[in-house]
Amino acid sequence: MFIVCGEALMDVFATADTPTGTLMDARIGGSPLNVAIGLARLAQPVAFLGALSTGFLGDRLARALAEEGVSDQCLARIDAPTTLGLVGLDARGVPSYAFYGHRCADRLLPLSVLDQVPADAQALHFGSYAMVVEPVASTQRALVERLAGQVLVAYDPNIRLNVEPDLQRWRDTLAWMLPRTHLLKISDEDLGLLFPGQAPEALAAAWLQAGVEAVVLTRGGEGATAWTATHRVDVPGRAVQVVDTVGAGDTFQAALLTWLAEHGRLRPGALTSLDADAWRAALAFAAGAAAITCSRRGADLPRRAELT
Repeated sequence: MFIVCGEALMDVFATADTPTGTLMDARIGGSPLNVAIGLARLAQPVAFLGALSTGFLGDRLARALAEEGVSDQCLARIDAPTTLGLVGLDARGVPSYAFYGHRCADRLLPLSVLDQVPADAQALHFGSYAMVVEPVASTQRALVERLAGQVLVAYDPNIRLNVEPDLQRWRDTLAWMLPRTHLLKISDEDLGLLFPGQAPEALAAAWLQAGVEAVVLTRGGEGATAWTATHRVDVPGRAVQVVDTVGAGDTFQAALLTWLAEHGRLRPGALTSLDADAWRAALAFAAGAAAITCSRRGADLPRRAELT
């Protein structure tokens, strides 16, 4: 079973002006929640580890997880608001976010929730701002330490500077995760924010030396690259009519983890023995899934039957 850890929130899109204001379309969101739903839609057993509000928006998030088949056995319900992420799209469909989440439920995940993690957990996925805001960041680090060496750990920084503007905080978190992460997935945009002007291949080499088994760099429509100790593999992007790119990176990660699960690679040490052809197939599968999401409005991730 996958355990996906982090925030669940409501993405709020401005849809049209009215005579007295603006119409809003609120949709379930949050990068980790998207990954959890993406895994469930790709027929993977998955639980979401995070905190939801006891209010009506928290109820809606819980109902969405249940409807998608994501287990709630690692959920905490907290009497606090639900984070809102206001989403604006530019002419190319690329999103920008403004978060309203101070002292909201997703940031208040208690340590006690770790006792609910099932014994059959095979892989943990972490990402986005829940890794850099407290107290949820400390709770997630405690989970990493508790299961160190027992499960595959995947990490996607997925930087949100309007939640935590201090880039050093993100760098410090990445540095802490490196020796504890087997699969590090990062976008070219995040790489540029963290280490402007530095060559991706040099960074990947340093991260592999620090203990990561595989580094995957996504480059949007330009494709993706994977590095291991023995291989570099590049795959091109998929041509698609882009509606928006919301959830594309989360889709890529969910699909990549699915490919690894379907090929028996959900364990520490299993990524190092994949050959170049296997990595090429894995990246192509993930890129194809991400392209489908880009062709639809919002984080509408594909189902297994849509991928051949």
